[in-house]
Amino acid sequence: MNWSVSIKQFEGYLQLEKSLSPNSVEAYVRDIHKLRQYLEISKLPAGPEKVTTRLLRDFLAWLGELGMSATSQARTLSGIKAFYNFLIMEDLLLLDPTDTLEAPKIGRKLPDTLSYEEITQLLEAIDMSTNEGTRNRAIIEVLYSSGLRVSELTELRLSNLYVEQGFVRVTGKGNKERLVPIGRDALKHLGFYLSGVRTHLEIKPGNEDIVFLNRRGAGLSRIMVFNIIKDLAARAGIRKTISPHTFRHSFATHLIEGGADLRAVQEMLGHESITTTEIYTHLDRDYLKQVITEFHPRS
Repeated sequence: MNWSVSIKQFEGYLQLEKSLSPNSVEAYVRDIHKLRQYLEISKLPAGPEKVTTRLLRDFLAWLGELGMSATSQARTLSGIKAFYNFLIMEDLLLLDPTDTLEAPKIGRKLPDTLSYEEITQLLEAIDMSTNEGTRNRAIIEVLYSSGLRVSELTELRLSNLYVEQGFVRVTGKGNKERLVPIGRDALKHLGFYLSGVRTHLEIKPGNEDIVFLNRRGAGLSRIMVFNIIKDLAARAGIRKTISPHTFRHSFATHLIEGGADLRAVQEMLGHESITTTEIYTHLDRDYLKQVITEFHPRS
C-alpha cells in the first residue's frame, strides 16, 4: 500500500463525502504526514498496512519528546484514527492499529507551553528602558526563537554568532555542536543588547566571549536565568509555572502545530535518536532557516 495514494484517497473522502472545510482537510492530512515522517526518520519504510499499535505508541512518545502537548498529541491521534477508519471502511485493511490505542491523558503533568499571546504578553512586560530589560528581552527572544536549553544560552559565545547568515552555533548534550537558525526579532534585540549594553560593561577576565553577562561583567548562571523568567512571568500576570525550558517546548510546539517538518524541528532541538535504529538526520542549513521563517510566529 502506497502512502501518497492512500493519503490522496483519504483527502478526497474528506472533501467529497464528509464535506469538510479546506482547513479541516489540511489538518487531517498533516496528521498523517507527521506519522509518515516519523517512519522515514526512524528508518522504518513501512506502508500504512505495516503500522502497528506499538509503533503508534512510539510515535506519540516521540511527539512528546519534541515538546508537543498531550492535547496536540490527542488531536494528531484523532486524525490518524480517522485515516485508518477510512482504510477499513474501504476494505483496504483488515485490522485497525488505532483500535486499542488510547489518547494521551490530557490531565497528566507535562511541561507547560506558552501560547503565542502569552509570549507576547511576557515580552511586553519587560522594561526596555533599563540595561537589564534590554538584556532580558534578548534572552527571551533567543530562547523562543531557537529553542535553546538554558545551558546552551548561558554558554553562548560571540564567536558562535553568525548574524549575517542568521544562525547560532550551540554546544548541546554530549558536547555535540549544531547550527540553529535565529529569527529576525531575536537578532534585532540581540543587536540592541550587544551594541547598547554589553559593549559598555567592564568584562571580567575569562568572560570576553560570553554573550549574556550580568551587570558585573560575568556570565549568567542557570539560576539567574530561571529567576529572570520567574520575575517576568509574575510581572506579566502569567500564572503558569514556567522556566527556560518552557520556551524550548513552546518553540517546538508552535513550529509543529504550524506544520513544520518534524525532522527539521528534531535537528534544531538537538535531539538524539528516539529509537536505536535511527540515525541523526542532517538537513540542509538553508532548509532549516526556511522552516523558521515560514512557521515560527516571530520570524
